[in-house]
Formats: sequence, structure tokens, C-alpha cells
Amino acid sequence: MSSILVGPDFFDLSSLLSEEEIAVQNMTHEWVQDRFRPLITKHYRAGTFPMELKAEMGELGFFGSTLPEKYGTAGLNNVAYGLMMQELERGDSGLRSFASVQGALVMWPIWKYGSEEQKKKWLPLLASGKKIGCFGLTEPDFGSNPGGMLTRAKKDGSAFVLSGTKMWITNSPVADLAIIWAKQESGEIGGFIVERGTPGFETPEIVGKLSLRASVTGEIVLNKCRIPEENRLPESNGLQAALRCLTQARYGINWGVMGAAIDCYIEAVEYAKTRIQFDKPIAAYQLTQQKLANMLNEITKAQFMTLQLGRLKDRETMNHKQVSLSKMNNVRMAIDIARTARTVLGASGITDEYVSMRHAANLESVLTYEGTHEMHTLVVGESITGIPAYR
Repeated sequence: MSSILVGPDFFDLSSLLSEEEIAVQNMTHEWVQDRFRPLITKHYRAGTFPMELKAEMGELGFFGSTLPEKYGTAGLNNVAYGLMMQELERGDSGLRSFASVQGALVMWPIWKYGSEEQKKKWLPLLASGKKIGCFGLTEPDFGSNPGGMLTRAKKDGSAFVLSGTKMWITNSPVADLAIIWAKQESGEIGGFIVERGTPGFETPEIVGKLSLRASVTGEIVLNKCRIPEENRLPESNGLQAALRCLTQARYGINWGVMGAAIDCYIEAVEYAKTRIQFDKPIAAYQLTQQKLANMLNEITKAQFMTLQLGRLKDRETMNHKQVSLSKMNNVRMAIDIARTARTVLGASGITDEYVSMRHAANLESVLTYEGTHEMHTLVVGESITGIPAYR
């Protein structure tokens, strides 16, 4: 059997992976190294995403990878998809977010809740990267409590009229369509496809970010947007439909942040071996070795938890509480490793010549989005005690 291209693989995780899973990981790693790495510094400084790569990403199957192949997707299992997300985030959280939003938050709800006509129209275009989507759930005053949303969808003849504002929406300024969640007159929340060019649809960009700079983030302003009835996702009945989309995205995040952690760990090891102080490399000092050993320990634990999460998802027995526990563990693990790696690099670590501080800054956002660390803690707490502490 092949082995994974770049470690760490301290407990021979490769032996638990299929040839296809390893091939997907290696292919993604090579593409990130060859095509994305040379661009990230420029785009991170500028606060932009390299949109010129979207067609290549589509050709390589990065969008909606686990959906049925008849819609133009790769048809991968969930572990192969997870390894793909891991390698994309080794490049940058913004790269993984771009693919994750497209697949888990735009394509997946169309596939799960859409009509066959909607699937045939949109999924091949999204899979190829010819169209880019975004997901509009979070509002300025409703993040952890999306059920309180103020966005409304009013039936008007054979159309719906949408009004409201969404906030902190990845890809909204560059999206061709948005999956918008709105409260209908019955009080039930539903999903709607809103296309770029619809009168009253605006997506102002959020600027001044100090994190996820290579990801384009914006608002969505819906000013009496009139959309045809056929743009409603017919099976998207209730808030749970939107939350299931988030579970799909959080699953990919659990793998992605391991990529960030691995990137920082490898950089710290390489730097420690070559940085000479007091006539020997700093890797020779006990305190540095302790840092590196702790990094490897935490990465290894996360690898096995996340692999099992993927196997459960492929067996269709994974639940959202398991995803919450994994996100709690993996994001906190990754951010701690990124910060520690920066200390190994010393002053050099604050420059964008190195990756650790960029990953650390990005992970500050990942700690908060797709459910804050605190909310996932309370989900797990409720699972343990049977008592919901957040309502």
C-alpha cells in the first residue's frame, strides 16, 4: 500500500486508509504545493482569494466531492473528502473554506432539499467551478441562535419576496448564487436559491479582517428580493434543515484544522533542526523537544478521532454531537500548536515568510465560526447530562 505523502504518521495511520483515500490526499497535497503555495502570501497580504484557481479546483473534484457522480462530482467517500480538506487547509484556511462552503453549504442542501430540476441545473455548474455559491444563515444579531432570524420570505402569487440581512458570509461578494434561509409567514424556516442579478440583492464586502484574509467575506442584503417559487428548496422544512448543512461543513472543518496543525508542526521541526543557538540547533534542547513531542501527541490523537468520525459518517451513523466533540478538540488543538510553533520560530515566526502565525490568525476565526467553541462545549455537555444549558 502507498503511504501518505508527508507525515506525521507516527502510528501508521496509512495502514487504515484505502489506496483511493491516500491517492486523493497525495493529489491534493501536490496541487496545493504546486499551485496554491506560490500565491498565498500575495493574496493574504491583499485580502483576496485567487479566483483564477476555481476552474482547476472544479476539475480536480474539490467541490461537492461526496455527492453522486451523475451531477459531475467526484463521488468520494467521506474519509477521502476529509483528507482532501486537510490538505487544502495545509495551504490556508481560506482555501479549505472556499471548497467547504461550495460543497457542504451550497451543493449539499441543493442535493438534499432541492428538486431534481434544481439539482440538474445547479450541481454540475457548481461542481465545475463555473458557478460559485454562498450560504446565508447568520445575521447581525443572530449567530448562535439562528432560530431568531429576522429575514422573512413572504408569498406573493407565484413568487416569494425576501427581506433581511445576513452577516459574515464566506464568498458572498464573489458568489453567483446564495442559499438563503428565511422565516416564512407560517413561522417555518425554509431555504431559497437567490441568484446574482436579482433586484434588491447586494453583497457588500467586509474589509479590515486580521484573520482569514485570503477568504472573501461579506454581507447579504435582501431588499424585497422577488424570486420565483421554483427557487425555493422544496424539502427544506424547518431550522433543522439548515443545521444539518452546518453539520456537513463542520465535518470538513474537523479534518481541515488538522492540516493547519500539521503544517505548523512540520515547519517547527524543520526550523528547530537548522536554527543554531549556543553552538547547536535548538532542536537539541529539552524544552524545544518537549514542544515538538506535545505537538505530535495532540496531532496523533486528533488523527484517530477524526478518522473514526469519517468511518461513522460513511456508515451513516455519525451524529452532530460527535462532530461537536471533534470540532472542540481539533480546533483547540490546532490553535495551540500554531501558537507554540510560532514560539519555536522566535522572531522569525511573526513574518509571513513562515506559515505558523498566518495559521494561528486564521484559526482564531475557525474557533468561532460554524458554531463557537463554547456552543459546541454545551452541545457535548447536554449529551453528557441530558440538560441543555444554552436555553
